[in-house]
Formats: sequence, structure tokens, C-alpha cells
Amino acid sequence: MEQTKSLSFVSNQDAHDVLMEWWKGLDDFRGDRAALRRCHNPTEVAFNPAFHRLRMRFKQFGYVNQESLALIAGILSHVKRNNDVHIAAQMATPKSGSNTACVSGLRFRRILKVQDNADLFEPLIRIVHMLDGNVNIPILANSIYWWNSDFTRKDWAFAYYEKAPQES
Repeated sequence: MEQTKSLSFVSNQDAHDVLMEWWKGLDDFRGDRAALRRCHNPTEVAFNPAFHRLRMRFKQFGYVNQESLALIAGILSHVKRNNDVHIAAQMATPKSGSNTACVSGLRFRRILKVQDNADLFEPLIRIVHMLDGNVNIPILANSIYWWNSDFTRKDWAFAYYEKAPQES
């Protein structure tokens, strides 16, 4: 395994595989998934053995931001299915029978303004629920991990407004 300072769940296949194996493994450890879902913040996630199984698997990649990883673990516990659509584009897509974005432009902009990763916990869980638990896990995890980079928020804005330019 390659040691890296810039962990990517999208472009690093080994990191992608570790994350997906852990997430799929939550089906075998339903008690751990339930405990993670009951967490109210990343600190509570850090008290869960399922998080530490994930954390230990990522030690092979060198330095990993544990706070971001806890945030990822807590949010992914709410995901039911993985898909291949960018989460921001998915947020802009109307639900069947509607002509407005699944996630309003106002709610979307509020998320983009979040500066502290820990403040993403509840809003992103709400978004996962609004999307019926069906999201692109690698892109969501990468976005959470690298949230404070301008690239991530711009990437989300481009994906969202490309799909729903009329949302203001």
C-alpha cells in the first residue's frame, strides 16, 4: 500500500476499497451501525468500536485526519445504497412528480458556508435521508474529508448548479 499525505477515496483504489469494505461490513454488525446512527456528533462516533475498526484499517495510508474520518463513519452509517451520481448533482435533481430540486438552493448554500467539519454532521445526515440513503459513498467521503478546501465546495457548486441552474 502506498503512503500518502493526500488521502483520496475516489482516486486511491486501496483507500476506496477499505472504505467500501468497512461500510458493507456494517450489514454484518447491525448493532454497530445502530450505535453509529445514534451518535449526535463526531466525538460520540469516536467512542464506537466500528469507527476504530475503520481507523485502524486506514493506518496503512500514513497520516489520516481522525476527526474527519469519524465524521465520515457517522454519516456513512445512514447510507443504505451506493450509486455513481455526484451527491451535489443528486441534491439538485427533483424527486419524481416534482419540478424543484430535492435539496433547495437555500439549504444547499447553507451547507457550502459551513467552515467547521463537525458542523457538517447533522446537515449531511439530513441530506442523506432526503436522498433516501442512496448516495455516492466515495465522493461523499472525499468531500467530507477535504471539506475545507475551496476545491470541494466549488466542485459541489458546479455539480449542483449544472443540474439545477434555476435554484436560487
